Amino acid sequence: MRISTANLYANSTSQINTLQGALARTQMQLSTDRRLLTAADDPVASARALEVSQSQEINAQFATNRNSAKSSLAQVESTLQNTGDLLQDIQTLAVTGGNASMVQSDREKLATELEGRLADLLGIANTADGSGGYLFSGYMTTTQPFTSTPTGAAYQGDQGVRQLQVSDSRKLPLSASGSAIFEAIPTGNGTFQTQAGSANKGAALISSGSVVDRQAFNSTKYGIEFAVSTDTPPVTTYSVYNTSSNPKAVVSSGNAYEAGKQITFGGMAFDIKGAPANGDTFSVEPSQKQSVFTTVTDLIATLRLPGEGSAGKAALSNGLNTALDNLKNAHDNVLTVQSSVGAHMKELDYLDSTGDDLDIQYAATLDDLVGLDTVKAISDFSQQQMTLQAAQMSFKTMSGLSLFNYL
Repeated sequence: MRISTANLYANSTSQINTLQGALARTQMQLSTDRRLLTAADDPVASARALEVSQSQEINAQFATNRNSAKSSLAQVESTLQNTGDLLQDIQTLAVTGGNASMVQSDREKLATELEGRLADLLGIANTADGSGGYLFSGYMTTTQPFTSTPTGAAYQGDQGVRQLQVSDSRKLPLSASGSAIFEAIPTGNGTFQTQAGSANKGAALISSGSVVDRQAFNSTKYGIEFAVSTDTPPVTTYSVYNTSSNPKAVVSSGNAYEAGKQITFGGMAFDIKGAPANGDTFSVEPSQKQSVFTTVTDLIATLRLPGEGSAGKAALSNGLNTALDNLKNAHDNVLTVQSSVGAHMKELDYLDSTGDDLDIQYAATLDDLVGLDTVKAISDFSQQQMTLQAAQMSFKTMSGLSLFNYL
């Protein structure tokens, strides 16, 4: 069979080009550490690898979101810790104000100190988030949450809670609204509140009380009015009124008063101690929501009352007891929010662990789909290199054959 020179050169060039292409492809696989260089190499695996790569990128973005959430929640937790410490300090000052050995000038000093604590509390509530906004203003991040008022402070934010997507199926709050932390504080014992009338002239003190029958308790407002006879010795009785109705309705009347004896009605129980004067009144109403700033402001006003005489001391003690109940509720509320923040931070740790496991899984899947068997690739590269060199040498030899070399 005769092979023309042109055919020899064409076939040899084509084979060498094919070998060089295979060698170059193997070299590219080694340099990129990828088995698939184009989608045409394996369309199914390439499509699947694209899906896994996108999932891996989303998982990485969730990890970034979790880091941002941790930073924000850590700042909130620290701020709430400071708030709790400050409220404990205020409670201590309130207890000190009830010391019988203190005179009016001493209580005035406490009131002045509490004004500083109130300013500190307002400053904490207006804590900035470090990115041009405020922690506790809800969605209105650029609006200062609280402004000072004569009765405490007014909330300027909204009830929104900013959230961030931290996993495929989970959003976590980055903070809490200032209203939920500093304003939505139940008064009294958290269910109902007992208070002495502002015009009382006796020396009676009323306790916070508790609910003893949940089924009998409702939102009715009650009033207690004392009557002291002119007999010798005087007889003290009290009547209970339903003040929710207009006019007020009598619940019971002519009840004999015994200091410290439990008084029960409407599913509630409490006691009154001391000596009430004729016409003294007390109210028993369902708890309301009150701002902690109002509570501290009222406490300051209470400390500045003229706590002299039996009536003055009773008014001071009743006012301080009310303030202590409300401060305790405020502190409990802060602790509840702080506990929720801690739970969210712990959940982020769990989600981080899950995200790390997912990342490992995605990496393993991608390696199965597009990863390169390096040992095999190196072996193939060496074999292809030797084959190419052999082809080049044989072509050189064949192209050098000619009859003119023997003439």
